[in-house]
Amino acid sequence: MAHVIAVAGKGGVGKTTLCGMLIQYLCEKKKGPVLAVDADANSNLNEVLGVEVDTTLGDVREEIAHAEIAEESPIPKGMSKADYAEVRFEDALAEEDDYDLLVMGRTQGKGCYCFVNGLLQAQLAKYQKNYPYIVVDNEAGMEHISRGILPSMETAILVSDCSRRGVQAVGRIAELIKECDMKPSRVGLIINRAPKAELNPGILEEIRNQGLDLIGVVPQDEAVYEYDCDGKPTVTLPEDNPMRKAAFEIFDKLGL
Repeated sequence: MAHVIAVAGKGGVGKTTLCGMLIQYLCEKKKGPVLAVDADANSNLNEVLGVEVDTTLGDVREEIAHAEIAEESPIPKGMSKADYAEVRFEDALAEEDDYDLLVMGRTQGKGCYCFVNGLLQAQLAKYQKNYPYIVVDNEAGMEHISRGILPSMETAILVSDCSRRGVQAVGRIAELIKECDMKPSRVGLIINRAPKAELNPGILEEIRNQGLDLIGVVPQDEAVYEYDCDGKPTVTLPEDNPMRKAAFEIFDKLGL
């Protein structure tokens, strides 16, 4: 079964950028194929990876959930919703050389999605058998894992900037992981965008107060900002880039 790594943190802390770096790290270390799951409705993991996405799982859920009330159902006559869902879920899988990407997306309608969510859960359970690693870019609430749509996690990586509010936010996520009885083998904190890769005493104190395991610090990097402004995939940063080097050293310590 796949080793599931969940990456979470409040918005704007560079979580998705680090998630992309983790996927690149696993691929370069020949740990693939990797299944990358963008489970944050406000995320853009595909842009970090440089992948075009035409269909999200949210689109498919919406399509199937409302198929019965549509004037012209997209489901061919004689085909069950379950069989049609499996075909469409496969359509939503963007396949690259060393990894595949699924974008969860969001659903907009007011209907019941319980049946479709069950189909999605079953499909992802099949996927789990095909990949050594599944990397999930979560929203702060970790909705898809806490509801059981995605597999349970083995490793949780919490990402914060070097602010007290950011550390407090990931502290709440760590408590949520305990409340949902997810029981990962490792829950680690990465502080991102730290000036000179240094933390002041106040932030270190807050990390201790939250009971978090600090596994590494990633420096603030102008090149990452420039890549984002220019629309360049962050995974194409050169090997000697300080942010990339720091991230890869942290992933080495995790022993993935």
